Amino acid sequence: MKREQVTNFYSGHVQGVGFRYRVKSLASGYEVTGLVRNLMDGRVELVCEGTRTELEEFLQAVRDSEIGRFIRREQTVWGEAKNTFRGFDITN
Repeated sequence: MKREQVTNFYSGHVQGVGFRYRVKSLASGYEVTGLVRNLMDGRVELVCEGTRTELEEFLQAVRDSEIGRFIRREQTVWGEAKNTFRGFDITN
């Protein structure tokens, strides 16, 4: 199956609440690779690769988890997979 990349920017009260650690934990249940990191403007960026179905299910799992209540807005950008990730990491 074709792999894709999705970049999701989360706004709201998403820093200082364990958001990145929960996203990494959720990622282990899906066949996705990527990273999650805090941005200087208070948002969290999630970049991950996998099949479209896996990515959509993973993003929905983030929304449905206990950290979903901190999300006020999402901005999603889809693209082609670059196959640059090994595993799933938290950065900065």
